[in-house]
Formats: sequence, C-alpha cells, structure tokens
Amino acid sequence: MKILVTGGTGALGRVVVDRLLPDGHDVTVVSRRARPERAAGTPGWATVDWRTGTGLDAAIDGADAVVHCATSYRGIDLERRLVETARQADGPHIVYISIVGVDRIPFPYYRLKLAAERLLADSGLPHTVLRATQFHGLVRELFALGSRSPVMPVLDMRVQPIDVTDVAGRLAELATGQPAGRVTDMGGPEVRTVRDLARTYLRVTGRRRVVAPIRLPGKAFRAFRAGGNLTPGHAVGTVTFEDYLRRLSDPATTSYRGVH
Repeated sequence: MKILVTGGTGALGRVVVDRLLPDGHDVTVVSRRARPERAAGTPGWATVDWRTGTGLDAAIDGADAVVHCATSYRGIDLERRLVETARQADGPHIVYISIVGVDRIPFPYYRLKLAAERLLADSGLPHTVLRATQFHGLVRELFALGSRSPVMPVLDMRVQPIDVTDVAGRLAELATGQPAGRVTDMGGPEVRTVRDLARTYLRVTGRRRVVAPIRLPGKAFRAFRAGGNLTPGHAVGTVTFEDYLRRLSDPATTSYRGVH
C-alpha cells in the first residue's frame, strides 16, 4: 500500500512510520520541513505547506491511506485542507488519532480534536478515528518541568498514560485495514493518580521534591477530576509508566520526542 503519515517526524508519527516500513508498504513522511540530509533513503518524503496546501496534492496522489498525526493548537485548518485535497484525489482512507474524552471535557484543544472528528464524519471520505489516552512522554515532560522547583506542583487527578509504541502499532493496523469510523478507545494499562506517577518519576531520577497536588477552577478540570479522560474498560496498553522510564537513558533530559 501507499501510505502517507502526516507529522511523520513527531513523537507518534515517526513510530508509525517505523511500524509500517518492515511490512513493505510505500510510506511517505509528510512534513512542513524539507528532508534533512541524515534522512536520505526510505521512507519517502513530501514537504507540505499546510497554510496554502502547496505540495499536498502531489503527496496524496495515488495514496491508499493517510495516517494523520499532524496537529495544530490554533484550529482545524490542517484537517480541512486534508479533506479538500483527499476529495479531489481518489478518496484515500484517512486514519485520525484523537484523544479519549474530547466529547466530555471542555478543554480548548480537545474541542479542536472533536471538531476534526466531526469534519471527517461529515466528509463522505473513508475514515477511521482512534481515541487514545495521554502518552507517557507527555506526562514525563510535565514532571521534568515541574521538578525544577523544590516544590513540585501536580494536578490532583487521575490519568491512564499509554506508550506511543502501543498506539503506533494500532494505527498501523488500522491504516492497512478497512475504514471503520470511530473504533474502540485505547487506554494505557493502569489508571494512576498524577501524584503517584510524579513520585515514581522522582524516584527513578533520584530527585527529592515536595509533591504538591493542586486543583484548578473551571469545568474542564472538573471533568478531568471526574475521569472524563479515562477509559478503564479498554486498558489495552502493554507498557507501564515504570517500563517507559526504564527504557530512557536519562528521563530528566529526554525530550517529548524521545531524544536528548
């Protein structure tokens, strides 16, 4: 199959690419940037200006599927551009990664993800939507920032972090399958309090900090507190937060993308 991966250099997209290549698929990374010299060879590369759409029509021509991992915090222009271009092509199968709770938590970014889901549902294009819980890397990145102070603030709520490799594997499976609309949500193996995970992070990194749970005002945080971000009935992830931290050479300095 010819498969495009938008955001193919990001934390999730690059792992999706790595999952697809060994099966012999013709994979193309879609990026805002030109191909770096160190990335010569496979996979293929397409540079796209998402503001104007320049380069997208050529990239999507003949594609069987698009795994859409690119994202924006400003709106859903990326998704509109993708839908418009896909309609003019042969209508490739669009696989979209969303977040558990986007329909229950009135958080601005979540509202954008939900709007993108609805855009796809109304597009008439073959599509599949997978909602997953927060990645281990995001949780750890917040701890790395918070632990710079002697008092480490953490949100007084529960999370169900999942490993990016688990989600990438599922997206690769969906991209090579039939369009299925919204599929079953995907959550990490454990529901944990943020305070508990913070203490785990401090123990692994050898730091001593006072962990201070905080509560925020507003409907969004109340929805998080109520578990709107959780899917305990679909705890299919295989990698725990401890497993993830042990995999890193230095959990305190590794970036969200998994590099120093």
